[in-house]
Amino acid sequence: MASNTDIVQYIADQCAQAGEISAKKMFGDYGLYCNGKIVGVICDDNLYLKPTDAVRPLLRSLDLQPPYDGAKPSFHIADLDDRDYLSMLVRETYKALPEPKPKKKK
Repeated sequence: MASNTDIVQYIADQCAQAGEISAKKMFGDYGLYCNGKIVGVICDDNLYLKPTDAVRPLLRSLDLQPPYDGAKPSFHIADLDDRDYLSMLVRETYKALPEPKPKKKK
């Protein structure tokens, strides 16, 4: 089941205080980006952030599960209505993840 575009936009808007937020369609669902770096995915209208040691103690509840079959477990974020909390989690995830590798020129 794919995510509803209205829910995807709502999640992106809720995270807006973290930086430049975008959601890009990937395999029927969406990748969530902060300042050009992928920080999580939105699958079946649920937000999953990449797990990091920096964010783990900031979570209100630890819910580690794969966003889709065959995926590695991620932090499932159930509270989508708290803008400050979501923005803080996305910002801290962004800071904890390595910079993306530069794309090779063809």
